Amino acid sequence: MSEARLRALLCAVRDGDADIDDALARLRQLPFESLEHATLDHHRQLRQGFPEVIFCQGKTAGQVAAIAERLAARSDVVLGTRATPEQFAAAQSRVPSLQWNELAAAFWLDRSERPLVPGVVVISAGTSDLPVAEEARLTATLMGSRVESICDVGVAGLHRVLHHLPTIQEASVLVVAAGMEGALPSVVAGLTQAPVIAVPTSVGYGASFGGLAALLGMLNSCANGVTVVNIDNGFGAGYSAGLINQRTRA
Repeated sequence: MSEARLRALLCAVRDGDADIDDALARLRQLPFESLEHATLDHHRQLRQGFPEVIFCQGKTAGQVAAIAERLAARSDVVLGTRATPEQFAAAQSRVPSLQWNELAAAFWLDRSERPLVPGVVVISAGTSDLPVAEEARLTATLMGSRVESICDVGVAGLHRVLHHLPTIQEASVLVVAAGMEGALPSVVAGLTQAPVIAVPTSVGYGASFGGLAALLGMLNSCANGVTVVNIDNGFGAGYSAGLINQRTRA
């Protein structure tokens, strides 16, 4: 349950539009809800400002659909990451308003109708990094940020990222996704006062070791202000960027 929904319920009780027993019944499932295969944390949005997210990888289509249905009943925002088309189809059969983002391999729903706050910039070093960058963009957007995307500006053509210098320097927080040697976050961090969240991707030839080379390169960045998330963790980067932007622009 979101803060807005809880406030509306309390106002309804105050104004006599809802009785106390009805309010108690709705509040009993506020902390969590137990399903056969999952325990849903409905209190998370009140605690952290964003509802529980469905990590779809490893779950059956039926499990994903059941979780999505219960989350959508109690939240204005639903996000499922690492989803397959089959999982999305099953979830949409229960929640028809769900939408699909093929590039991010994610489904989502947003009924919040809030204005988006500018400040987040998501940069991808190459086109192959776009799925991870798009997962970050979608996550930050659902958290209430208006996100600008800059694509295919890796260090092999440094002039490409310099072309976007005004956008980079106006950002409150940047997410930079890169594979291969993972150099781009260091370059970006050297151009801005804003924090940079680096996302190593599993893009590259054999010696990149599935993103490990990029991860180590980012962890050893000589530029200040670089924080690193796990390999291919666009969701984690987008979530952190959304939190920072909320605080910065408040």
